[in-house]
Amino acid sequence: MPQYPNRQFLDFETPIKELYEQIEVNKKNAEKNKSVDYTAVIAQLEQSIVDKRKEITENLTSWQKVQLSRHPDRPYTLKYIQKMTTDFVELHGDRNVKDDKAIVGGFAKLDGETVMIIGQQKGINTKMRQERNFGMANPEGYRKALRLMKLAEKFDKPIITLVDTPGAFPGIEAEERGQGEAIARNIYEMLRLKVPVICVVIGEGASGGAMGIGVGDKVLMLENTWYTVISPESCSSILWRSWEKKETAAEQLKLTSDHMLEFGLVDGVVKEPVGGAHWDYDLAAQYLKDTLLPMIRELKQVPAEERVSQRIRKFGNMGFYEVHPVA
Repeated sequence: MPQYPNRQFLDFETPIKELYEQIEVNKKNAEKNKSVDYTAVIAQLEQSIVDKRKEITENLTSWQKVQLSRHPDRPYTLKYIQKMTTDFVELHGDRNVKDDKAIVGGFAKLDGETVMIIGQQKGINTKMRQERNFGMANPEGYRKALRLMKLAEKFDKPIITLVDTPGAFPGIEAEERGQGEAIARNIYEMLRLKVPVICVVIGEGASGGAMGIGVGDKVLMLENTWYTVISPESCSSILWRSWEKKETAAEQLKLTSDHMLEFGLVDGVVKEPVGGAHWDYDLAAQYLKDTLLPMIRELKQVPAEERVSQRIRKFGNMGFYEVHPVA
C-alpha cells in the first residue's frame, strides 16, 4: 500500500496530510536530537490520523464519496484478486477480435473454493491506465467476460464480478464493433447462468459499462462507491450545461451505497477500512472476502433453476414505482 510521502490526498483529506507532515518533522527532529524521546508524540499523532480518518468519513457528502471511489490509491480488481485469492490463472481474449485489457478474469481459489473472478481494471500509473483504457471496456472486453462466465458455468464454478468503470468505451470504433449488443447480450446471458453469480461494485459503477458484468444473484457495493446511470459531471453538463453543478447532481442522483440499499437495488453494503479502502488493502480485501464466502455457500444450496428464476424476478421488479395523488 502506498505510504506517505508517496500517498495522494484528496482536498478533504488535507487535515490527514498535515498530521503526516507533523510526524515527518518529529522523526527528523528525533534523528537530529538523540537525547529527546519523540516516541510518545509520534504515537499520539498516528492515533490522531486514525481519529481524523474516522471523523472525515462519518460526514461525507455524495460527491466526496464519488471522489473516494476514484481515489488514485484505491485498490482495483487485480489488487483484490491478489489479496483475496490464491492460484489465480488469468485468461485472455474473446476468441474473436482481441484481448481487452480493461477487463481481467480467470479462475482462482477463494479459501479453497474455486471461483471465476472477473472485473474491470483501471491501471495503477499513467502508462498502465492508457493500456487498460482507464477501465473502459470495448465490446471484446464484454465478450471476453461472457466467454469466461460460460466457462465457469461449464465447470459448475461460482462467478464473482468486480465492477469499477466510468462507463463502457464510447468511441466510434467500439460502436462499430457492437458495444450496445455486447452489453445487452451479457445482461441477457447473465440472467440465465446456472451457477451462483455475485457482483460487487468496488469503485465506480457507471451505466451500461457496469451492467455489462453487473447482473447477479447478489449485488453488493463497497461503502464508498457509487452506482448509477450517469456520472455526476455528465449529469451536470446535460442539465446545467456546466460541470460546476456536479456536487448538486451527485446529491440528486442518490447514487451512493446507502441510497442504493435503501432503494433495494443492491443486496448489501460491504464495510471499508476507516477512511476508505485505500488506507488498508489487506483489511479491505478481508472484509470483502468475509462477505463473499458465506454468500457463495448460501447460493450453492439453492437449486440452479430456482436461482435463475429468483435472479430474473429480482431484476424484473426493478424500476417499478407508485404514483400517489396529491391531496
